[in-house]
Amino acid sequence: MKVKLKLADFARDLGLSIVCCEDVEYIEVNTSDLNRPGLQMAGFFEYFAVNRIQLFGMVEMTYLQNLDPELKRERLEKYFASRVPCVLIGRNLTPPPEMVEAAKKYNTPILMSGLTTTKLSHKTTVYLDKVLAPSISRHAGLMDVYGVGILLMGDSGVGKSETALELVKRGHRLVADDVVEIIKLSDNQLIGQSPEVIRHMMEIRGLGIIDVRTLYGIGAVLVEKSIELAVNLELGDPMNVDRLGLTNQYITLLGVKIPLITIPVRPGRNLAIIIEVAAMNYRLRSMGHITAEQLDSKLLEIIAPGSLSKGGQ
Repeated sequence: MKVKLKLADFARDLGLSIVCCEDVEYIEVNTSDLNRPGLQMAGFFEYFAVNRIQLFGMVEMTYLQNLDPELKRERLEKYFASRVPCVLIGRNLTPPPEMVEAAKKYNTPILMSGLTTTKLSHKTTVYLDKVLAPSISRHAGLMDVYGVGILLMGDSGVGKSETALELVKRGHRLVADDVVEIIKLSDNQLIGQSPEVIRHMMEIRGLGIIDVRTLYGIGAVLVEKSIELAVNLELGDPMNVDRLGLTNQYITLLGVKIPLITIPVRPGRNLAIIIEVAAMNYRLRSMGHITAEQLDSKLLEIIAPGSLSKGGQ
């Protein structure tokens, strides 16, 4: 998937300074992999990954500086004629004039960083992984409860925002209300965040829009959180609720299975406390402690053949 990145935003997010061609508005990328163009500077252009962002470090820049001026100009001309997305330079190394000249000719941005080449490579790859990751939006809320990312789902008006507000009041942190942008970072990891325009805001029926960060402080909000558990709030007394906890239910988002529990919503129920317990129980289950299975094992031991006769002796 090819994505257009605004050059100014790309430079700001990665702490880069633009050396040339700052008038370029967008760069196009379709992979988070970077290319170290040492072989291209040596004249080998077979299998050249022209679609990748290019990264020059100390080795590449030192090799360039030692090239004959005419050969250097020839190599850089061929290199930039390939139309690479942009060039990154680590360690604040100054690009030779021939490089800047060729970059301007083909309108290819050059950006510079004070980071070492390895750190710049890692930072850029992580950033591109997130930008290029598949994503969807869901009508839901997202909370950090005892370190567990809980996706609050349910029909409109069921009480998701009120429950989230009660959780914030009890010391937990809001990530998103009403709309959650879900990003797939890996085969088994989903990250949720709020759209920037409504970040840290919440709609409470009867009050309108409130700013949770302003009311409760910076410690009451998070920008993003891994989604580990989904909680579906359902009015009435749903027939599909597992009363013992022996049956595992899941919801699939972007191909990733997330554990799902359904909590009935009825007058008088304190949903915030129930969700707190759900978060703690999820952590226990993750460590292999499943209360329902332990109870089931105890009951099976009691009713096992011979156990009743032993108890009667």
